[in-house]
Amino acid sequence: MQVDFYQLEARPVEQVLPRIAERLFESGARLLVVADEENVLERLDAALWAYRDDAFLPHAIAGRDADAAQPVLLSKLTDATNGARNIALADGLWRDEALEFDRTFFLFDGETVDGARAAWRALGGREGLERRFWKQDERGKWSQVA
Repeated sequence: MQVDFYQLEARPVEQVLPRIAERLFESGARLLVVADEENVLERLDAALWAYRDDAFLPHAIAGRDADAAQPVLLSKLTDATNGARNIALADGLWRDEALEFDRTFFLFDGETVDGARAAWRALGGREGLERRFWKQDERGKWSQVA
């Protein structure tokens, strides 16, 4: 089980998440994207539609359009009705249910950094769990710092 912590500084979640989703989709993997607030899900939905002019990234908000068929499913719940083994916590709030997936992408910003630090500490030393910490530079390039 792998948990990747992504500290968002140079770009917001709406610009970061589509690239993660695209890479998983290209590899044939599915993704569940979780956020508590409907407006966050709506913003992410719009970002996935507009991500690239030359490509389509199939996705939907849970409960609206054949959840099981969606490679990328946006939801308030951690129930992967699309069969995803990857989860993105897109609102900066840690959920222990994420540990039931093969890989977790935990995206957080300056407003949610304290919760991310607490999650990092809580997950430290867990057997079978690999933590990685990614940070953006001013140009938006990612580098692994832990």
